[in-house]
Amino acid sequence: MDADIARIYSERLTEGPKSSFVMELLRLHAAGPMTIAELAESVQRTHSALSQKVAAMRTAGWVETVVGDDARTRRVTLTDKARRVVESLAAEWRATEAAIADLEAEIPYPLSRVVSDIEQALDRKSFHDRIAEKLAEDPAWG
Repeated sequence: MDADIARIYSERLTEGPKSSFVMELLRLHAAGPMTIAELAESVQRTHSALSQKVAAMRTAGWVETVVGDDARTRRVTLTDKARRVVESLAAEWRATEAAIADLEAEIPYPLSRVVSDIEQALDRKSFHDRIAEKLAEDPAWG
């Protein structure tokens, strides 16, 4: 699905962002400049993960960081490059959500339910713990 979204971008946008950047770009468009912590909270990611993503987005020219209210904070803001495509990204997001709804109507087990069920299972036992248990059973892990 991600590859198909990337293909949509390449067909429509001469220079589109990675699909993994789109949620953050849309949040910045809707809410305006945010600190990395605020942006991380809004997309439910860790500060560390968002800091790395913002660095990649900055390198690719989609965002810039400016000094915040005090010298210790930096605010993330869209660049002109991002502002030129953000309405198209929002349209793609809406189309993707609608396509997922259509897909879910065709299958007996909705994708959103799969995600919810996986999250609940991982709340009961983390993926780390599951892997560690399997490794403990494997003599090759030693």
